[in-house]
Amino acid sequence: MADSTTAAAAAAPSTPRWNVERPFLTGRFHQEVKGTSRLALDSLSGGSDRAIGCYEAAVQELIVLDDLLSAMVGVEGRYISITRVRGKEDAISFHVDASMDLALQEMAKRIFPLCQSFILISHFVESRSQFKNGLVNHAFAAALRELLLGYEAKVAQLEHQFRLGRLSIQGLWFYCQPMMGSMQALSMVIQKVSSNNFVGSAVLNLLQSQAKLMAGDNVVRSLLEKMIQQASNAYLSILERWVYEGVIDDPYGEFFIVENKSLKKESLTQDDDAKFWSERYSLKDGIPSFLANIAETILTTGKYLNVMRECGHHVQVPGSDGAKLMSSGSNHHYLECIRASYDFASGELLNLVREKYDLMGKLRSMKHYLLLDQGDFLVHFMDIARDELSKKLDEISVEKLQSLLDLALRTTAAAADPCHEDLTCCVERSSLLKRLEDIELNRTIPDDSEFEEPLSITGLETFCLSYKVRWPLSIVISRKALMKYQLIFRFLFHCKHVERQLCGAWQVHQGVRAFNPGGTAISRSSLLCRSMLKFINSLLHYLTFEVLEPNWHVMLNRLQTAKSIDEVIQHHDYFLEKCLRECLLLLPGLLKKVEKLKLLCVQYAAATQWLISSSVDITQSSEKLDNSVRSEDPKSRKSATQSQAPRSMTKNATVTNSVLKFEKEFNAEIQSLGTILSSHSQAEPYLTHLAQWILGVGKNQ
Repeated sequence: MADSTTAAAAAAPSTPRWNVERPFLTGRFHQEVKGTSRLALDSLSGGSDRAIGCYEAAVQELIVLDDLLSAMVGVEGRYISITRVRGKEDAISFHVDASMDLALQEMAKRIFPLCQSFILISHFVESRSQFKNGLVNHAFAAALRELLLGYEAKVAQLEHQFRLGRLSIQGLWFYCQPMMGSMQALSMVIQKVSSNNFVGSAVLNLLQSQAKLMAGDNVVRSLLEKMIQQASNAYLSILERWVYEGVIDDPYGEFFIVENKSLKKESLTQDDDAKFWSERYSLKDGIPSFLANIAETILTTGKYLNVMRECGHHVQVPGSDGAKLMSSGSNHHYLECIRASYDFASGELLNLVREKYDLMGKLRSMKHYLLLDQGDFLVHFMDIARDELSKKLDEISVEKLQSLLDLALRTTAAAADPCHEDLTCCVERSSLLKRLEDIELNRTIPDDSEFEEPLSITGLETFCLSYKVRWPLSIVISRKALMKYQLIFRFLFHCKHVERQLCGAWQVHQGVRAFNPGGTAISRSSLLCRSMLKFINSLLHYLTFEVLEPNWHVMLNRLQTAKSIDEVIQHHDYFLEKCLRECLLLLPGLLKKVEKLKLLCVQYAAATQWLISSSVDITQSSEKLDNSVRSEDPKSRKSATQSQAPRSMTKNATVTNSVLKFEKEFNAEIQSLGTILSSHSQAEPYLTHLAQWILGVGKNQ
């Protein structure tokens, strides 16, 4: 707060030096030039300065009365002097002639605090009227100036009574007593303001606290409340523009809401931390105490109005035309106005986002593509882009992938979606686990992670979809939210790829059933392929039907009943966080196990062609050998059998060992994953179903 206030003060117009340095233009000359008596007392003193003790008591009283009336407006008298310490504005002392009658001295000393209060207040009014002190100090100084006018009028009336001979020193004390408490209370306030250099809300808070301390003195409390009302008018005028227009008109940096102009709305689609909505406008220290309980509502109201203004949607808050926010004592009408403005702005922005910008339609579209709700376009895309996605990262053409994606979108049911043109593709530079570490989304991944980045990854591990989101929908679907969608998509996409590879391997197995695979490695490999397919299908079923779909419908119902855009953001972010966790993306131990199993499935699917072809060759060789042996003489039959048998047995053993190696490793990983899921399911109940599926796969083995 101090930095923004200092910066605003530095930018404020400066007060001309001559206005400070030339005392006869400031009124300080009254306190710096010793005044002379306004009465013709020279006739009593013979024209020469004499000690006041030389006069009779009645004459002394007249002289003291004259000096006191001067001191009450900050002017020295003949026998009452005012001493000020240079550089310390509140260090003021009054001195009387030592020869003065003791009774008169005591009466004068009773009135000196009032004189001191006047001098302090008048100097405060003069100094705090400068531009750099801000609107609240200006308004406070104006209220004090008005009060001093009434005080000076009172002194003028007393002086008139003195000239008429109707005023005694006891009478002066009687008339001064009602003003004493009020002036001293104000002098205490201004001394604190000056010594701490308070501006803006700090001045208002100080006045509020002093008014509470004076609860037993109705006169002083009423005066302080009047000062609060007049000083807060300038502050409330800033507040009016914010809660009625969404504009900060704060030339001196006094408002408790600060704008970070370096954050633009375009950053919502670029900044991974989505700082715009939370940091473009934010609260700072020094909130006025009478607004502390409603500060968040005030901040949110202006933010909503500001969004609509930037959308070109001009609205007028009902009742804002000619309405003034006023704070006076127990009158809290301004709170009702703020709440009414909040309710209007909240409902208006929510309707704007829902109706004009079709938030729900955009979210459904993102669900279709990024959460694979409608996968027909993806199947077609994976078919036509298989060769390109199989390349290494440096060899992939993103432009070609984009053209293939557009083709897949236009030739499938996605063509009916008006939002499909906002879909784009990109290729990340790292695997999913590495990406989670880089963005620090998963803070529980240790530095000495067992996972190592593959030496050569392809587009199948790094392909990702992106989505163009425009203002103001980018408030809800920010870059940070889109990144979470992309993480889920990458996981689902690679699972789909693994499933397709295993389906291809299964088709190869079905194609060789006619060769009677009994007794060869084909039957064992077929069982392993079926177990792998069951694993990946179970995982996809869990991700889609037990995580994404239920959570989506819960979010949808909550969005329908949301009362503000902040509630929409909260429900949407909660949906994404819950999906990330339940999709294992925030559980590094489980995710690494799943990734290892997927890698094992892909390696097995790639090796299937060699395993099957080798097994078929072994079977066919054995059949040919049997046929040739039957047609030959016994001696030749024995020779052929002895020569072919060792080679066939060696090759069959190699294939069988390969299948057994895959099977053993897969079973071990499945059992390990099942154990981890079972242990985690107590703390994370949503893993129970996945654990049952995985353990079911393990039992089949």
